[in-house]
Amino acid sequence: MKSPITEHLERVLELTRPVESGHVADYIDVLAQADDTKMAVALATVDGFVYSAGDDKVEFSMQSISKAFVYAMAIEDVGMACVLEKVGVEPSGDAFNQLSLQRNTNRPMNPMINAGALASHSLVCGTEATEQQREERIIATLSDLAGRRLSVDEAVFHAELKDADRNMGLAYMLKAAGIITGDPRAIVRGYIRQCSVNVNVHDLAIMAATLSNAGINPVTGKRVMPQETVRQVLSVMTTCGMYDAAGDWVSRVGIPAKSGVAGGIIGALPGQMGLAVFSPKLDGRGNSVRGVLMCEKLSSDMGLHMMDIRHVARATVHTRTVTIAGGAHACEQKVPIFGLRGAVRFAGAERLTRTVLRELSPADKDDPGSGRYAGACAVVFSFTETYSLHSVAQRVIQETIRHLFALSRNVVLIDPNHLLTLEEDLRDRPITVVNDDEEASLHIGGTGCHPVSYGEGL
Repeated sequence: MKSPITEHLERVLELTRPVESGHVADYIDVLAQADDTKMAVALATVDGFVYSAGDDKVEFSMQSISKAFVYAMAIEDVGMACVLEKVGVEPSGDAFNQLSLQRNTNRPMNPMINAGALASHSLVCGTEATEQQREERIIATLSDLAGRRLSVDEAVFHAELKDADRNMGLAYMLKAAGIITGDPRAIVRGYIRQCSVNVNVHDLAIMAATLSNAGINPVTGKRVMPQETVRQVLSVMTTCGMYDAAGDWVSRVGIPAKSGVAGGIIGALPGQMGLAVFSPKLDGRGNSVRGVLMCEKLSSDMGLHMMDIRHVARATVHTRTVTIAGGAHACEQKVPIFGLRGAVRFAGAERLTRTVLRELSPADKDDPGSGRYAGACAVVFSFTETYSLHSVAQRVIQETIRHLFALSRNVVLIDPNHLLTLEEDLRDRPITVVNDDEEASLHIGGTGCHPVSYGEGL
């Protein structure tokens, strides 16, 4: 049975196929010969499943799509501070090959235009690296991102190198401005080779999904880049990835993206999926005409716009109770179990701490239901249904635990997957970490205490 997602991708192709506007990149001999009837689309999920339709095995050169990934490599190799000294992060509003630098700093406006991409390329493996070292690093990393060995299309490389006067001019300008320190000719050659790496939409979707998956290739499971680097790359892709069409793109499609003049576009929706489309005919800004339309259609139909706030983060906290008796307790006592569900970030942790404070504080006559567990001797936090805890969520939860200790409450954590990493001061506190409810109930009230019953919270 064919997946309805694949069927939808096929429908999107057919809806956009009749569009005939645009022209192939005829200023590059090899690209001028591209078959402009070819079209493809692919979608890769962050758990490693890839859907595709159309000419999904047809290879084409990455061109400027490579800029996003090489920018990431530069950050990793010389550090964010060094990269920001050489390349800005502001949208230029100009064409991708514009001869322009920022006033006062002489930096290229951003790494997604040619001047910024040349500067980024010059930083890969450090400023003293050889041309070969940079190429090996770039090819290896692009291959890790795609999950297979990629290679340079030599015909594309030689065709672009033959007409590289403008990029040579940019490189010499950057050299004179002190932005690059190496041989401008070698940097231009290396940059053109990175742009000439061949891919198909299947490769690009996985590469985009690796960004969406915080730097881990969802198919191979290999971490290719740190999460902090991914955040920077996605941020710049959002504001600058579609050149002087970036504003239109963000408002209409709403996915961090990068395009290339061979007709490819990638989109990376953080935490969800990677998207890739291909169609060689370009608009006046250098973006694939049909590719943009396909992305607009997919974003609209599938609710992919990152600013689409149809579902507000809520309902991540589930309260249960365990009734205990024995030990130091003269009578039965209800103890709350606060469970967190899903991938928890600030909003989920805030809801948890608000719930804890409301239910353990003295009852408020103006807030019916508050103070239900004001007399509880202990609090249990359950992470059995928690997928992940963001670092901010971890800090909020641990601050809540500190407040509970200040109120002389016992704290038990049901954390079978060790999601909560306790800070140093809490490691010395009497926090019991267990694997399930049954084990937790044996530690809630101290020696001799045992569970009587379990119940749902109100």
